[in-house]
Amino acid sequence: MGIYLILIIPVLILSMFVQWRFRNKFSKYAEMHLNSGFSGKEVAEKMLHDNGIFDVRVMSTDGQLSDHYNPSDKTVNLSTDVYYGRSVAAAAVAAHECGHALQQAKSYSWLNLRTNMVPLVSLTSNLLQWVLILGVLLIAFTFNPVVLTIGVVGLTLITIFSIITLPVEFDASRRALIWLKNNKEILYTAEENTQAKDALWWAAMTYVVAALGAMTNLIYYLSILFGRQKG
Repeated sequence: MGIYLILIIPVLILSMFVQWRFRNKFSKYAEMHLNSGFSGKEVAEKMLHDNGIFDVRVMSTDGQLSDHYNPSDKTVNLSTDVYYGRSVAAAAVAAHECGHALQQAKSYSWLNLRTNMVPLVSLTSNLLQWVLILGVLLIAFTFNPVVLTIGVVGLTLITIFSIITLPVEFDASRRALIWLKNNKEILYTAEENTQAKDALWWAAMTYVVAALGAMTNLIYYLSILFGRQKG
């Protein structure tokens, strides 16, 4: 447990800071009315159409910061605040989610890999906690490493998935910012572009700390597995 605390506490502190910073930035930029008056829905539809994409629907979804792109049914799902919002934050988030639609249209390899992994990762995530708990108990009392080994394999898969998510998210933001910068009718000023970039940067950082958390958990359970086996 000592090793785990040494590993996880800095990651938890960093994660809390990044989450706080991201929400703070989003709230700040959500209050900054877009000079162009475009709503998130209108930004998304324009970005898709400007890139020759007409088979993707832009939809409103419940929840806060629940925005996502679903490649299986080709829908850009925007939270209510983003869908109807006419702010810098709404424009940035809408453009970012459309960046994923562009990735799919261009057969971006990292997105394809991530999409193919989703069913297996979802199944693994639902079972992993119980497998790890059982594995730790078995290796502690019977020195049988089989179940914990299975858990570590599942945790490795989730860690790989978290790492693969990073280039997908950073690239979607890059595509969004390039498009926004080239569309002066959306973001009139350099200040609005800077604010959009800042909002998307902190959003991307949440995926970075998630990947760090997954790697920390993997290292911890690997230490248990190999430590017990050596013992």
